[in-house]
Amino acid sequence: MPADHSLRLVAETSVVVFVDLQERLMPVIHDDAAVRQRARLLGYGAQQSSVPIVGTAQNPEKLGPLVDAFPEMCAQVLPKMHFGACEDGLLDMLDDVAPHADQIVLAGCETHVCLLQTALGVVESGRQAWIVADACGSRDPRDHHAALARLKHSGARVVTAEMAIFEWLDTCEHPNFRAMSRQIKEPRFPSEE
Repeated sequence: MPADHSLRLVAETSVVVFVDLQERLMPVIHDDAAVRQRARLLGYGAQQSSVPIVGTAQNPEKLGPLVDAFPEMCAQVLPKMHFGACEDGLLDMLDDVAPHADQIVLAGCETHVCLLQTALGVVESGRQAWIVADACGSRDPRDHHAALARLKHSGARVVTAEMAIFEWLDTCEHPNFRAMSRQIKEPRFPSEE
């Protein structure tokens, strides 16, 4: 019986979606510095593995732009008013940016609102939703944990940033393995230097 490769992330069929990592939202997220650091690590790992990255921005006139280096990491940023980005055209944007991607890797805020509803839309579309738990956050950790449990029950897969990165790299012989390993051991990002 052939192996089910859908149990692992594959760089060639993945795309990262940063959900609403925005200026006015991040300061109220529980442990926002850790969420941002893990999201940046995920973005760096995606770049090292040639995985495309896009973003969403909830009501950007009110909540502001994406923070840190996230705008520069994203091929496109989708402004939206619905909590679920699929209702505002995310799936069409993914088809444009990453037409072969059916593994949608999501990180961002808030886990129990916009990230949850976006991920449910991805699952409903027949694509795989992969939730990067340590790169997501809510104001209240109870909401974050409840959302992860609901997402898992709804068919999404829950991973960490390092799980995603090492599955994309696949082998210690990957040309970017050493650089990625150094970044994990001693995270340094351009916005912090």
